[in-house]
Amino acid sequence: MCPHRATTSIDGVKRFLIAVAATVVSALLWYVGMGLRPVPGIAFLAPLPVLLLAPRVAASTAFLTGFLSWLGGVSQFWPYFTGTLQQPPAMSVILLAGTALVYGLVVLLTRALLLRGRPGLAALALPAGWVTLEYLMCVAGPFGAWWSLAYTQTDVLPVLQTAALTGTFGLTFLILLPAAALAALLAPNVTRTQRLRVGGATAVVLVSALAFGFVRLAQPADRDAAPVGLVAVSQPDDYVRVDGPDGRDTIARAVTEIDRLADQGARAVVLPEKTWRADESTLPLLSEPLTEVAARRGITVVAGVALTRTDGAINAAIAYPSGVVYAKHYLVPGLEEEFRAGTQWQDVPSTQWALAVCYDLDRPNLVRTNKNRGATLLLVPALDFTVDHWLHSRMAVTRGVESGIAIARPAQLGELVLSDPTGHVLTSPRAGIDHTATAFAAVSTTTSRTVYARFGDWFSWLAVAATLLCVVGLFGGKRRRP
Repeated sequence: MCPHRATTSIDGVKRFLIAVAATVVSALLWYVGMGLRPVPGIAFLAPLPVLLLAPRVAASTAFLTGFLSWLGGVSQFWPYFTGTLQQPPAMSVILLAGTALVYGLVVLLTRALLLRGRPGLAALALPAGWVTLEYLMCVAGPFGAWWSLAYTQTDVLPVLQTAALTGTFGLTFLILLPAAALAALLAPNVTRTQRLRVGGATAVVLVSALAFGFVRLAQPADRDAAPVGLVAVSQPDDYVRVDGPDGRDTIARAVTEIDRLADQGARAVVLPEKTWRADESTLPLLSEPLTEVAARRGITVVAGVALTRTDGAINAAIAYPSGVVYAKHYLVPGLEEEFRAGTQWQDVPSTQWALAVCYDLDRPNLVRTNKNRGATLLLVPALDFTVDHWLHSRMAVTRGVESGIAIARPAQLGELVLSDPTGHVLTSPRAGIDHTATAFAAVSTTTSRTVYARFGDWFSWLAVAATLLCVVGLFGGKRRRP
């Protein structure tokens, strides 16, 4: 055998093993760093192995390592989408494999820019490109802002405050920027001047974001605080009809728990989504006892009801003693086909409290609208699916940070969460149909609006522009061999 051919063969095997290692390590980091219960901070590192490899291998290898590493990380969602949420397998394939395809293409874009001597644009390609994808999925997809890397850092409050400026999109950008910038700094043939520019600009962005986060958290809380109670009473494994024996029992036990929370000082008590099923003829069986306890204790009680009316069924949040009804605006595809989506906004009379229901809070615009209408607290009956108790509740917490609004969200198969406008989770006990759970806290509220509440998705448009700039950058510079 020719020595040259033997050396080439050995080098090929070595490159292959390095590519496999980078793919596996990155996939494992994504698997741990996102998902239904991610480990905070890991997502910052997840793209790095693949990005470091990209300018040193062929285009096909760079694409495949990106595609497979992302697919390996998000594969954990397959049973959740197809089993728990009962989404069609084809839709799940499109979501998981489609995002993996985009991730591979963005890695390929990063590689091409590095080989053309454009490390600054290369550092922008992944964070800006991925924000563009998340934004398009938010405004055009059926799931709103469900799909975002931002939620991986909900427990890291200084980082989470970025959402008050930019929404989740700026937070996603912040998560992906360090790895992209480091890969650009360590790429071959990058000049010292380019490293100083890329490193300096990245440091300014990261330090500024963290400084904003710490300053926002250090601001004194408004003196106005709303004492709120959350309660999820144990119930059968199905919707409880108010006109049956189970309905009468759960209503009586709910009234007992409401009285106990009122004794602690609660001004509002919220119960989970679809706790009861009723129609217009049977609804008084629920309304009368809840109206009585709310009026007697001088509080607001919000109940989640699957309500059948002459014009169709709605997934409702009903506030007592006023009896105002809010119909859920955004219905879970497939699972809530029996309901008609609502279109009206609803406040609790004589308060700055607004009503919403569970999946509504996956839509940033809905929360922003309520904030801009003057709401300082959202009362949100919710349900969830047990396995997603952390993730879905923290999506709601993030909505509160985005717009500067407090969230009261009891989920029957999740957590009873109260969070303030800066994302502090004041209470979050687990709930379930097999036991009664309650929570109480005085949650700070504020009338001031965040930058995101005022100006909406401004950062997303910057990301779209930056992505287009990266694509245009492919047509300049001299291409180098990897």
